[in-house]
Parts: sequence; C-alpha cells; structure tokens
Amino acid sequence: MGPANVRALFYIPAARIQPVAAIPTTHMRKSISRRLALRLFVFLLLLVALPAGAQRAKYVFYFIGDGMGMNQVNGTEMYLAELQGRIGVEPLLFSRFPATGMATTYSVTNAITDSSAGGTALSTGTKTYNGAIGMDAEGNAIQTVAERAKAAGRHVGVATSVSVDHATPSAFYAHQPQRKMYYEIALDLPRAGFDFYAGSGFLKPHTDYAGQEVPDAVSIIEDAGYTVARGLADYRQKATGADRMVLIQQEGADPKCLPYAIDRREGDLTLAEITENAIDFLSRDNRGFFLMVEGGKIDWACHGNDAATCFREVVDLDEAVRVAYRFYEQHPRETLIVVTADHETGGLGLGAGTYVLNLQALQHQTLSQEELTEAVARLRSESTAPVAWDDVRSLLGEKMGFWTSLTPTWQQERALHDEYERAFVEGKTTVEETMYASNDALSATAVRVMNSIARVGWTTPDHSAAYVPVFAIGAGQHLFEGVMENTDIPRRIAKAAGYKW
Repeated sequence: MGPANVRALFYIPAARIQPVAAIPTTHMRKSISRRLALRLFVFLLLLVALPAGAQRAKYVFYFIGDGMGMNQVNGTEMYLAELQGRIGVEPLLFSRFPATGMATTYSVTNAITDSSAGGTALSTGTKTYNGAIGMDAEGNAIQTVAERAKAAGRHVGVATSVSVDHATPSAFYAHQPQRKMYYEIALDLPRAGFDFYAGSGFLKPHTDYAGQEVPDAVSIIEDAGYTVARGLADYRQKATGADRMVLIQQEGADPKCLPYAIDRREGDLTLAEITENAIDFLSRDNRGFFLMVEGGKIDWACHGNDAATCFREVVDLDEAVRVAYRFYEQHPRETLIVVTADHETGGLGLGAGTYVLNLQALQHQTLSQEELTEAVARLRSESTAPVAWDDVRSLLGEKMGFWTSLTPTWQQERALHDEYERAFVEGKTTVEETMYASNDALSATAVRVMNSIARVGWTTPDHSAAYVPVFAIGAGQHLFEGVMENTDIPRRIAKAAGYKW
C-alpha cells in the first residue's frame, strides 16, 4: 500500500466536518473514537509492514573478488590517490557502499582455505574441506544460494573472468568432490538449469577426471538447450532467440581466462561487458534475478606477487560493479549489491622497511608478469645476434620504466643483470612456478624490483588466513555490517531476497 492509500485511511470529506457542538450524542463520539482507533491500528501495522516489503531484494548482484583481501582494496585506492599526486585514498565505487563488514575465510580442514572451499562457503552457507565443490565435509551435495534463487522463481546467472568450470563459479552450480573434475563440473552446468553462464571457456571439455577421452562437454551443454555464444558479436546475434545462454570468448582465445586488464587489447571480452550482457539477458521479464560475478584474476596476479597487475584487476572488478550500480540506480528499492572475497592471496603488505609508499611507480609497469615473460622470450627468439645487456635494459625500460622513469638501486640492477647473465650468457633458463603461471626468472625478478621500488611486500605466493572485506548497498544492506563468518553471507542474501532457506 502506497502513501496515497495510507492518507486515504484518514481522509474525511469537508462536507462531513461539523462543529463540535453539532455532534449530538456520547454514543456517536464513542463510535467515531473506535473508528479512529481502528484506523490508527491499521496505520501502525502499515508502518511495520512497509519497510519489510521495501527491503525485499528482487534483483541480487553477488560480486566475489577472488583473492581480494583488505589490503588489495586499500592498496588500489592508495595507488589511485598517488596517481593524482596526493597521499590518501581515492575510493573505489564499492568501498563507498553504506554497509561494510569483514568475514572469516577458514575452511573445515585448513586455517587457510582454497578457492573451492571458500567458494562453497560463499555459495552454500556451509564450510567444507579444501577441494570440495558444492559439497559438505561428508561429501553430501548442498543447495546453493543460486539454486535457492532459481527455486524461488528468479532468473539466475553465473559469470567470471576465468573459466566457467573454475572453482568459484562452479561452487554455485556444481556438486563434485574435487575442484579439478573440470569435465564433470561442466556437465553439472545444464543440470543446474541456470539461465546465463559466462567466462573465458572450459578447461577440459574433452577429458574426464580419469584422463579418458569423452564426448565434448560443450556439445552436451548445447544439446541440453543452451545457446553457446563465442564473443560479443556472436552473443548479440543469438541472444534474442536464446532461452538459456553460455557466453565465452571467441574461438582461438585462451579458455583458461580473460586477459589481465593491464594486458587487454581492443576487442578482448571484459568482465564489465559480461556483467552488462548478463543483466540484459536476465532482466527480459519481470521475474527478478540473482547474478554472481567473479573477478577471478585478482587471485592470479597475487599468486604471482604482482602488485601492479593486482591493483588493475581490482579496478576492473570495480568497473563491473559500476555496471550493476547503474541498474541499482534504476531499481534502488528492489536491488541488492554485495561485494566480498573468498580469501586473501599473497599476504600483501603496504609498506616494506620504511614509513613511505611509492605506489605511483606501479603505473610504469605496462604488462603482467606473464606477458613480460612472453616479451623476454620474443627478444631471445627474434634476435639474430647474442642478446646484449643493453637490449634487456631497453626492454625493461619500455615495459617496466626502469632507467627511463624509475631508477633501480645498484642492488636491484645487480639482481636483474645476474638473471640476464644466467639466461642469455650461460644459457641457463630458470622458471619460477606460481599457482597459475610459469615465468622466467628475469621477469619474476623485474616484478620483485618493481614491488621493492613501490614499497610493497608479500609474505607468500599462496593464500593467507586474513579477513576479507564485505560491502553492500540496497535492499537488506544492513544485514552485511560488522564481523561475520563467510557462511553468513549467502544466508543473509537469501534473507534479503526472500529465498527459502
């Protein structure tokens, strides 16, 4: 009931208003008092009921920055402020949301979670063992908040900047005992029956967990009634006639992930574009929707201890949140946006040895550690003569700003020169493995030098046990304030949206 209807409860036409002296009897005065008391009671009930109705989230956005701890957010904001020539923070959009909190991340079996257990906690409200996808510690499948949204009649979407069958996105639609069961996870996609999936592609569409060649998973998904679009142009051609959609990159692109934001070229699919098209697809009628969006490569950059790449990935997630926020502005009473993380990666420290930061130095790094490895490999393969130190200096000056915009110390230059000699003079190519990449030692050393110049420190190439932030705006935002377990977040989303739990 709207304000006009509430006013109508108390409206008395002017023609019926009489002087007090004209009211003839005590009985009539009591009757009027009873009617006014009844109307007052109804009005008070409405005051209680109206906020509850206004807080129901018809449209839910659930953003997960994989590996995005407190310092990934704070460091990005301080980096943006330094680019403006000042000390402080330049807030991201999502960090300005009115409700803020922080969440635990430990799993059942480990103080430090992996992405599958963390994703399962964020999707099911249940902690589990590292490696599990949508299953509890006893191996039982658990209903996810996305499945609950579907059961409530909402359209449902799952989107990511990495593969659709990766740990975090799959934790919302799949139920498998191990995260590396990529083929089996892909087959769970049509079983969930969600309306929209998006990401870079599928990791092992032709091979099952036992290593056996099996029927193409993408073909099975298509046979189940899904339209598979490869790239935005293909999506735009197919979306109108599609009942259910899977959006992945164009043929020939890396199925593992979208390019890092720092490496992006014109025409590359972006997380913001995925979010925009997910909204378009899921809001074609008035049923409402639930959409999970993962910024998956924050984690990948932090596994490589690559601060410049990490901060740009956080900004990239914020751009996707901005797309959702524009939708929120059109439907503020019915929309909830929640932004959080499954865990922190890297043990990122803002400050290394002195009371200064020099984050603005990171702007001179123009590519990720992985792309720098590729650039070093090209330098080696394309040179007709032995690669000289000056050639390497020139490459690092162009890609990292060393000796052009930044001046390494003699210790830092010595470390780079030592790796040059091992790789190009002695022919000893050394590879440094991280969770998602194999980088040559020269590139890894260059990134360490950049971190040192920026005064950024790392404690691990893996995950940490740190709290992660929680930000919320919209219907039910008050539920996401204070310290909470990560398992509380999906339960509170369900409460705000009215999904049965």
